[in-house]
Amino acid sequence: MPFILPDLRPASAELFVLAMACLILFVDLFVKDTRRTAVFALTQLTLLGAAVVTWAGTSGEVVYTFSNMYVHDFLADMLKQLLYLTDIIVLFYARAYVVDRPLLGRGEFYTLTLFATLGMMVMISANHFITIFLGVELLSLSLYAMVALNRDSATAAEAAMKYLVLGALASGLMLYGMSMIYGAVGSLEIGEVAERLQAGVANHSILVLGLVFLVAGLAFKLGVVPFHMWIPDVYHGAPTAVGLFIGTAPKLAAFAIVLRILANGLLTLSYDWQMMLLIMAVLSIVLGNVAAIAQHNFKRMLAYSAIAHMGFMLLGLAVGVVGGDARFTLNAYSSALFYVVIYVLSSAGAFGMILLMARAGFEAEDLDDYKGLNRRNPWFAAMLMMLMLSMAGIPFFVGFFAKFAVLQAVVASGQIWLAVVAVIFSLIGAFYYLRVVKLMYFDAPADPTPIQAPLEVKALISANGLAVALLGLFPDTLMWFCLLAIRLSLSVFA
Repeated sequence: MPFILPDLRPASAELFVLAMACLILFVDLFVKDTRRTAVFALTQLTLLGAAVVTWAGTSGEVVYTFSNMYVHDFLADMLKQLLYLTDIIVLFYARAYVVDRPLLGRGEFYTLTLFATLGMMVMISANHFITIFLGVELLSLSLYAMVALNRDSATAAEAAMKYLVLGALASGLMLYGMSMIYGAVGSLEIGEVAERLQAGVANHSILVLGLVFLVAGLAFKLGVVPFHMWIPDVYHGAPTAVGLFIGTAPKLAAFAIVLRILANGLLTLSYDWQMMLLIMAVLSIVLGNVAAIAQHNFKRMLAYSAIAHMGFMLLGLAVGVVGGDARFTLNAYSSALFYVVIYVLSSAGAFGMILLMARAGFEAEDLDDYKGLNRRNPWFAAMLMMLMLSMAGIPFFVGFFAKFAVLQAVVASGQIWLAVVAVIFSLIGAFYYLRVVKLMYFDAPADPTPIQAPLEVKALISANGLAVALLGLFPDTLMWFCLLAIRLSLSVFA
């Protein structure tokens, strides 16, 4: 059988990132500068170059390659551009932090970031269960190594071990679920799985059992209850720069694979996976918001906050199909996409403030470190206040519209009780965000020394904070892009 060369153009950005990551890995061997300025610049240029390559290939059409294992569509292009932007922001925030810490400020931090980015790009464009698994593992292995980069930290080593063990368990669950779905359907291509399910040729009992294992693995990647155990320890134990990366970019990729698997491939089984998502969403919102109140470490607070936010996002995915009725799909899924994008933006800013406050030998992890921040730097206090109010869902910051979009999708589906539960625990969760604002504006600082930061960090944190305010005034454009991405890319609208 003759070998047919696949069309490489849909994967040109991935090939570019892979080539540059290998080149940077080689260049780093000859770099004598301890600040790794050249490696940092090359990494940023790689992300910018990938953005240009992706933009040049954007057409709005759905293109398959590698024997239908890989898909290029508007949703993939949009999420990849957001991924590049997030990575660029993360690296700028992390720059001063890793330079002050020799064990982190080496070339491995940047090359692992690129390999993790490559894994996320593969996840975003995957149209086959094996492709998804390869992307997930490339991302996961990179993150395990990044968490353990600070070899002298027992906390980081412990976090890396926990992440590795639980991540391996989740990967095993996901792979076992995929194998059972293959046994029931006879295919691992997402589109073909959907066609065979519609034709009714699958063994339903085996299929549902495989679905349970698959959803469990996906839930771990999202970090929702009851598969959330790793999040607080990893956020707390990992170097803050790595915690920033883990808490932002992978959420975009995880959303993509959940949407492609459940909405594109297993939509016929929506009655089976919808209840699982609803249970995990409600538990995540409840536990995340309640547990965050008890935290005195800022990073652990953000970890439990992430659990609650991912639960909110799951609500949008869970109410897309109700009783076999797919009328709500476009509204619900686009609301969930809008929510995860806003969460990534807000989380990046919150972690960015921790990095800005940190210095050599000081991590700025405790909430008490933010007492009197308004007296030390009123502008930074205002930026963090806007980020906290947005994450709390206070009008008229963009976080309010993200929550409102999901809630109106839930109400439109007829599940009013679900919206009521989400609103009640969102109000409870507002406490720990407002506590940060109270500490900044009403408590006296332990150290009254004014806070200074490099110009590029000032500009970035300012842009991050002002973005949540401006997008709150003008959310329509981003909402429209999310709606367009879902409409052009999901097979249910084909």
